Amino acid sequence: MKTKVLGKKLKKFDVYGKDHLDSIPRNSKKIKHGIDIWNVYDFMFKDKKEVPHLKILEIIIPSNSKFIVESKSMKLYLNSFYDVAFDNQAEILKKIKRDLKSLIKDEVELKFLNKFSAEPKNINLNQSKGKTIQREKIIKFNGFRSICPVTSQPDFANIYIYSSDPLSRDWLLSYLTSFKDHGDFHEQCIESIFNNILTSFNPKHLEVAGRFQRRGGIDINPVRGTHKKFLFKNFREFNQ
Repeated sequence: MKTKVLGKKLKKFDVYGKDHLDSIPRNSKKIKHGIDIWNVYDFMFKDKKEVPHLKILEIIIPSNSKFIVESKSMKLYLNSFYDVAFDNQAEILKKIKRDLKSLIKDEVELKFLNKFSAEPKNINLNQSKGKTIQREKIIKFNGFRSICPVTSQPDFANIYIYSSDPLSRDWLLSYLTSFKDHGDFHEQCIESIFNNILTSFNPKHLEVAGRFQRRGGIDINPVRGTHKKFLFKNFREFNQ
């Protein structure tokens, strides 16, 4: 896979515009409902009086978009706003939305966040006992690990699962642990988990969310489900 900046050492710091945004064809597993939530913790810009502001930016990309954004190019693109003045915040969101929409060939939702949603009540899979997890409960797996397929660096996350039907505790724990040396992007990991649970247990209502740890001031959190309305909001275990 050829990319502009991922896995490459930059010779010097520079100001990057939208031309440095890079896309990767989405290896979608044809899941009907899904989104990728990007949280940008260090988004800086100037207002019309040249006063700097630091905000948290939320970007939501549909899982059926033709392309995904390569994360390092996204960081460089968003970092280029730090010394640019805007008349208002709506102007900023409009510009970013236009640039990303052109890149991924699909719609994008953006907004500035004041706080995250609260983590939902859950059953901790790591500490649970018994052979099955009850139906219609949110399951949390703490300590998910996978490998970036380009940089070979580890990614860490908590995985949240809602199922309308009971799930095998041992099967789920063994399966989620098996990703520790698996090389794939966040989006593909969550899609694989969703599809394998759906195939193995055939629940009528299933939703899987990955809450990945941030890298370079950005985290990417895929959500995949059988239903259009998602149960999982943009929450963090440790809130801002």
